[in-house]
Amino acid sequence: MLTTLSLDRRHVWHPFTQAQTAPEPIAITSAKGIRLYAEDGREFLDLISSWWVNIHGHAHPTIAAAIARQAHTLEQVIFAGFTHQPAAQLAHELVQRLPVGLTRVFFSDDGSTAVEVALKMALQYWRNHGEAQRTRFLAFEGGYHGDTVGAMSAGKGCGFFDTYGSLLFEVGLLPFPETWDGDTAVAAKEQAALAQLETYLAEQGDTLAAVIMEPLVQGSAGMRMCRPEFLQALAARLREAGILLIFDEVMTGFGRTGALFASIKAQVTPDIICLSKGLTAGFLPMSVTVTSEAIYAAFLGETFDRALVHGHSFTANPLGCAASLASLQVFDDEKTLAKLPQIETWQRQGLATLAGHPLVQRMRVMGTIAAFDVVAADAGYTSAIGAQLKAFFHERGLLLRPLGNVVYVLPPYCVTEAELKQAYVVIADGLAQLAVG
Repeated sequence: MLTTLSLDRRHVWHPFTQAQTAPEPIAITSAKGIRLYAEDGREFLDLISSWWVNIHGHAHPTIAAAIARQAHTLEQVIFAGFTHQPAAQLAHELVQRLPVGLTRVFFSDDGSTAVEVALKMALQYWRNHGEAQRTRFLAFEGGYHGDTVGAMSAGKGCGFFDTYGSLLFEVGLLPFPETWDGDTAVAAKEQAALAQLETYLAEQGDTLAAVIMEPLVQGSAGMRMCRPEFLQALAARLREAGILLIFDEVMTGFGRTGALFASIKAQVTPDIICLSKGLTAGFLPMSVTVTSEAIYAAFLGETFDRALVHGHSFTANPLGCAASLASLQVFDDEKTLAKLPQIETWQRQGLATLAGHPLVQRMRVMGTIAAFDVVAADAGYTSAIGAQLKAFFHERGLLLRPLGNVVYVLPPYCVTEAELKQAYVVIADGLAQLAVG
């Protein structure tokens, strides 16, 4: 009988991986809570929430049971011209929790497509209002919004997509005023970013459809963080100029920043918000793009050309909706949001054990997310330090996946203080090995 790894080597093409040089993947057979169990008998603490999707812990019984019940009733139905209770109920529950004014929920299947929908909404909103010249978008340097063509265009500032440049449409870039503990220049960086926005508005503002950004934390760029004050100033200026604001909360949504949504933490209501990853607590792929009644109304009319022409075969899949509803129930039943400040405290305590290390700089925490830069001559996503540390962490039973020379810890909310302490001990050991090597 062929093993999992032998079948994988024959047939599988892994994401974000150079197959010729990458080590063999680790075959996982099961998971529970924060722990992953490998085919070879090893255990791993999942401290990146399996690419940021798992929020309550693996195999949570409430969510698993909800999916099983739904599978015996309705597993899928076309969502064009039909509806069902799980989708309608989920839309209602999300609207109750999102910032006031976000009332219309469009379902799709992952973070990239949630962003694609948002871009199309913004573009056609202006077209339907007779302002077809508004075709431009602004994004932020370092921003990552997904891997489909529109999402790549919005995320060209992350530097991952140079190979596909001929496919991408033009997007303007603003500097992202990243900050960290002890940063004394943050106000100046924020003013510089806002000044560049003013220049863009003066020169091309009448062609601008929307600004898109990851609020408070840029994930794939290396957990780069900004202040709520910057988002507030940005939103106020765009509102004054009549420009739409899109928040890509695919990563920051569902508690990561310490509030249910980063927009709530920042006290900013965008015109459009994109959600995925934690939406189903990591059980199934699904996403939503949520907007205001005013934007929804712009698509109403007697002719099909005013409608939003977008959809997927699995739009509002009942199983995904059931998982999402169960996840929201877990938030309520387990009082999850009340746990998040404790996780933030543990993260800060863990970082404090690394303070003063000669290889550690730019320590930062936002809610349950902690990160720091490792001093490296080849700093960036392709830094050799990332692969070295990842291998070391795997040997010590941690699923940590540095973003180049950035080490971050982003655990499920069931993590314990002891598990985080263990993680920071291993991280310190990894840094010690780098220093010796």
